[in-house]
Amino acid sequence: MKQRLKRWWFGLLGKDPEAVVVTFAAADEAVAAEVRRLIPDREHFTVELLDGTAWHIWHELRRRFRRKRIGMLALTLGGDRRSMLGAAFLLAPTKILAFNQRGERHHLKLSCWIASWLFLRGVPLDRIWLRPSWLWPWKKDRSVYSSDHRVLEGRPVSSERRRVGVISPYFPYPLSHGGAVRIYYLLRELAREFDVFLFAFAENQRDQDLAPVMEFCAQAVLLPVARYREPRWSTIKPPEVREFRSPAMRELVGRFRAEWKLDLIQIEYTYMADYGGDVLVEHDVTFDLYGQVRRQRRTLAAWWDWWRWSRFERAAIGRFRRVVAMSDKDAVLLGRQECLPHVIANGVDLDRFVPEPEPESQRLLFIGSFRHFPNLTAYRFFAGEVWPRLRERFPEMTLTVVAGPDGLRYLGAAAPAGGRVRLLEFVRDVRPLYVEANIVIVPTLESAGTNLKVLEAMAMERAVVATTTGCAGLGLAHGESVWIADTAAEFAEGVARLAQDAPLRRRLAGAARAIAEERFDWKRIGEQQRRLLHELLPAAYALRHGGARDLDRVGEIQRMSPDAAQWIPERYLAYDLEVAEVDGRVAAFLVSRETAPGEVEILNLAVDPAWRRRGLATALMASVRRRRPGEFFLEVRESNLAARDLYRKLGFEQAGVRPGYYDCPAEAAIVMRAQSC
Repeated sequence: MKQRLKRWWFGLLGKDPEAVVVTFAAADEAVAAEVRRLIPDREHFTVELLDGTAWHIWHELRRRFRRKRIGMLALTLGGDRRSMLGAAFLLAPTKILAFNQRGERHHLKLSCWIASWLFLRGVPLDRIWLRPSWLWPWKKDRSVYSSDHRVLEGRPVSSERRRVGVISPYFPYPLSHGGAVRIYYLLRELAREFDVFLFAFAENQRDQDLAPVMEFCAQAVLLPVARYREPRWSTIKPPEVREFRSPAMRELVGRFRAEWKLDLIQIEYTYMADYGGDVLVEHDVTFDLYGQVRRQRRTLAAWWDWWRWSRFERAAIGRFRRVVAMSDKDAVLLGRQECLPHVIANGVDLDRFVPEPEPESQRLLFIGSFRHFPNLTAYRFFAGEVWPRLRERFPEMTLTVVAGPDGLRYLGAAAPAGGRVRLLEFVRDVRPLYVEANIVIVPTLESAGTNLKVLEAMAMERAVVATTTGCAGLGLAHGESVWIADTAAEFAEGVARLAQDAPLRRRLAGAARAIAEERFDWKRIGEQQRRLLHELLPAAYALRHGGARDLDRVGEIQRMSPDAAQWIPERYLAYDLEVAEVDGRVAAFLVSRETAPGEVEILNLAVDPAWRRRGLATALMASVRRRRPGEFFLEVRESNLAARDLYRKLGFEQAGVRPGYYDCPAEAAIVMRAQSC
């Protein structure tokens, strides 16, 4: 009886009695398959994306389905689908099943309009129902900060090395994004002179991913990532700061610092600044990044993100003895009137990224983890506005995208179909992708810091087309070492120009490789990092006048330093002998004499190889220059470039050359001169 009434009633309305399911659009095969699985006993229709206003699309769909009763209408949010969404509300306002770009679904209903509105705004489904604890103190879904931890043993601790703790929001391996690359290589460089204790949050790390880092860390302490359950808008401090606020981590850092007598603590990333320490590494100026978003979007939410980051970050940098920035631009943004942060740029492994001839093809490469929203924004800009301009013009052109871990989940159903766009997630070794590419694209619209993917492309000698933001802080010039384009039309034209002009590509790429070799080698950057830490370390040595009891040790150091003058140690007692003592043992010495009133000659300076690059030579030289006013002279072998570089840093300048001054082997001496401090 019920079925007959149903058929009679819908017959009067001119509709089929059985409801159907409509899915927008055919390109979203995963969504269509999910809808068929959820509602298997209904007839399904799939509608291609239509152009026009919501009213025009509604009229067209109403004509197509005038005899059908729509029981559910499924669609994917995002991209250029606002008109389709508007048409869906006109066609079946209470029957919309929406999928976001993460593949999550929600039934849009007026009865839960706040949740529906948040879902439309792009809030992840598991965060829609969150309520702030200060407004709902009885809520059950609270943040969970685990106290479980692992302690990994690495290389043996040495009594001759100083000890540094590094606190990171993640374990820096595998090298799946720029931050991990920087931390990994600078940990390796720090380990040349320090014992490194790493404190990191880690999720699902495999043992094979731990081993490469533990080769140069003394110990690593790993904690699980917190389950943060507060709405992003609800706190004065930025949500990233609160997400990594862990009482267990704070307790462990304090315990290890006391137990192992750590000399310094270095913090990676601004949002970890609440742990405190000596050095804060600003991987980007976060308030500048959110300032760019605010200027583009002009919404209350964008202003709120910018304001609280600006408030937190400006206060945080004042609590550290040193702040490290990625570029001169970032240093100026962070600097106070009395001092600017130290610039220690990002780098690239020149031994790993070795150029190879590019293939004869038209292959574009985009690398950037979609977890970092500027990369996702950059890809959508290129895919939506630039790629359509190139696709028809260059039928052989292809695009490879490395989206990082879970990249397709962040992109969701907006992922393009077709064989000319290859979307990859985590790639353990990106070097083969650079080898097969002709042009690397960096269409970044919002960014801070410097892009490591540009540095890798430079090292691999591949031409780069980038926005001004995408290559900022690297010292590249348009038309000389990079092609810069900021609008969709300019970017497409830049890619087209380089795709058709192989000599221009090679010229830009060669100039960029030269810049990478000159400025961005991790070994050179690591030296800057170690020097910065040495500036902060308390003196671990004592300076005193040397005597007869020191001569055996002075002779031993002299023999271990073949570039130093090889005198009979007893002769030093006739001059001014000063030694640097570490733990009661002589580790360096300096011999000088007054040759005339106001004129001092440095006769010899040598440091035990085990204690080099610890500031001992600098301390000895500074001591003698403080005690003796006037001019200082010294001779150094012409081939001893390391010593000449050290003396230049201490204020000495070349004053002349003495040919054949040295024996065994015969060699000229460079005369250097400096004024006392």
